[in-house]
Amino acid sequence: MSQAFINTFQQLYAAQPEGLSSAPGRVNLIGEFTDYNLGYVFPAALNFRTQVLFRARTDQQIVVHSQNYPGESDRFSLQAPMTPGPSQWGNYIRAMVYVLQQAGFTLTGADLLIDSDVPQGAGLSSSAALEVAIGGAFNQLSGLALTPAQIALFGQQAENQFMNCQCGIMDQMISAQATAGHALLLDCATLATRAVAIPPELALVIVNSNYPRKLVDSEYNGRRQDCEQAAAIMGVSTLRDASMDLLQQHKNAMTAQQYKRAHHVISENARVLATVDALQQSDMTQLRLLMQASHQSLRDDFEVTVPATDGLVEICQTALGSKGAVRMTGGGFGGAIICLCAQQDVVLVEQAVAAHYQARFGLKADVYVCQAGAGLTVQTFAA
Repeated sequence: MSQAFINTFQQLYAAQPEGLSSAPGRVNLIGEFTDYNLGYVFPAALNFRTQVLFRARTDQQIVVHSQNYPGESDRFSLQAPMTPGPSQWGNYIRAMVYVLQQAGFTLTGADLLIDSDVPQGAGLSSSAALEVAIGGAFNQLSGLALTPAQIALFGQQAENQFMNCQCGIMDQMISAQATAGHALLLDCATLATRAVAIPPELALVIVNSNYPRKLVDSEYNGRRQDCEQAAAIMGVSTLRDASMDLLQQHKNAMTAQQYKRAHHVISENARVLATVDALQQSDMTQLRLLMQASHQSLRDDFEVTVPATDGLVEICQTALGSKGAVRMTGGGFGGAIICLCAQQDVVLVEQAVAAHYQARFGLKADVYVCQAGAGLTVQTFAA
């Protein structure tokens, strides 16, 4: 946190902040579109964070500014019905207020200032980082006594009920619960978590395609419907409870699309558990095969890749050969890819992307070399 950040708060509100809530973005190592099917995911938090300076007010108003959107602000009353406002990013604060009030909590008015270095539109969960950081701020200001996992669940509800994006729990849970230096195996059915150390010699290299990504709600929600319909045809409550044998038995009762969506989810759940074992054994050959299979499944069965991300995966995997593992990560339709490789091999990725990506696709990629960061932190300042 910089002194300039605090100075901006003081200029806006003519007062000192009382505390800071901070939550990270995330990258998913493997386990894509399994979370809302109550399967397994394996994300890691990043060292990119969204920070919220906060201070209590006495007038039931929420006033919020963002350093990322200078000149924009939002202001609303806790006593009025919660409806969307003029600011897209401000609606995430309204969404968190909405779900907390729906749960029966009494909130305190607040002055808020947001700053984030989580890249937006790259599939690194800038929205979940904002929801969790805001949840941490309200938790402190209003004495809600919520656990990090509860804050994560409220963040998911904010997306589902107010922002109308039917996401699963993964993004918010890793943002709230992460352990530095570790990925998190999350069972989305039970919310049980297990921190799994990432070997220190491995780098997490995220390459943002900068393809103009629009996570079209109809596309995302349509795939969710396909999964739910496939589960219903097989007589299970979610695809978590399905097996490949069961899927083959019911193939003729499904559309080709329902079958492909279910095939991805069932096979991806198995790949997540195998990836945990491979990471613990530092088995790069197995990691490469698992991530390659995941990407192919996302391309062919779930149909969420685009030529730009397929091309980036090919460019980076060719450059790394047997020394790295690469796949698309995040919600698809653009966004980013993830490379796991030794620190000394990061330069191979950077050189290959610079040499080939723009020439082939007319787009410039951003390369982020990351470490696995910690989850939600909230600190208060001495008066």
